[in-house]
Amino acid sequence: MIAMLKQHVIARGLAILLLGLTVPIAHGENLSPMEIARKSVVTVLPVWPGRPANLDEPAGSGVVLGDGRTIVTADHVLGPARTLMPVLVRDDDGTGYRARIVARHKASDLAVLRIDEKLPALAKRGPELSLGDEVCAIGNAFGVGLSVSCGRVSAVHRAGIGFNAIEDFIQTDAAVNPGMSGGALVDMQGRFTGMLSAIFTKTSDANIGMNFAIDAKLVQVIADSLVNTGRFVPTATGVVLRAVPRSGEAGRQGVLVVKIMPGLPGDKSGLKTGDIVYLANGRRTRKPQDWLSVMAGRRSGERVEVSGLRDGKPFQWQMSE
Repeated sequence: MIAMLKQHVIARGLAILLLGLTVPIAHGENLSPMEIARKSVVTVLPVWPGRPANLDEPAGSGVVLGDGRTIVTADHVLGPARTLMPVLVRDDDGTGYRARIVARHKASDLAVLRIDEKLPALAKRGPELSLGDEVCAIGNAFGVGLSVSCGRVSAVHRAGIGFNAIEDFIQTDAAVNPGMSGGALVDMQGRFTGMLSAIFTKTSDANIGMNFAIDAKLVQVIADSLVNTGRFVPTATGVVLRAVPRSGEAGRQGVLVVKIMPGLPGDKSGLKTGDIVYLANGRRTRKPQDWLSVMAGRRSGERVEVSGLRDGKPFQWQMSE
């Protein structure tokens, strides 16, 4: 596993908590939303060069999306696994399937796997989460089997934490522990809200209540690009930014435009050197990484609503490709 700045990237949830809500499904079963969601999460067992898949201590988890044959997981779970090497995934019933690596994207810690069989896909993303919303983390904590742990949303759209080059994290206090990397963060209706990616710790890999999941929208945007083209490159806006105010100075946090590359979207949209951006698509931009997060999560043709200050006066504008 990867460790950065005393923060340990995970592979993680402990206590099982099933909700009283039930939803009828096939064969006359009545399963809770969490039980249904759990069937869309798998254990991921990569084969590393010179080593077989480790059946007793799984490296991580994965989430079944879309057509039921596409699985997203955390790139760090795959470790030194090579693209042409097989990956074993195991479902909630204990059945194993051979998967192949479609593509990997280290900058966002995302990877896409593909299987020939069809598994239940996780319900699509619901409304955007708000602070205090209840969520549950599903994954193979410590290799003891898929489990569910629940908590609340502590923050949304965290960026610049230091785990990945591209970050758009939901922060939660739901227990997340080794074995759960690549697992699912879901809302109380069992809908996909994020992919478990990292925990913030000081001296150990144990959960201390600061856990991070990549926002479902960013997961889907990157996964779609990896499936369709085998790669993902965020739109180059041609905008060079720095955080303001400087350390020790008073004032509202934002990003200052220090340079505009001619002919690129930033220039075409009318941004100017000296502009200060406070909001992009309704998200606070406190540092350049926040701007990168918004741009990475854009779908093709999606406009970005930007607001801030120009020459000390409020200003709003749009940026598109």
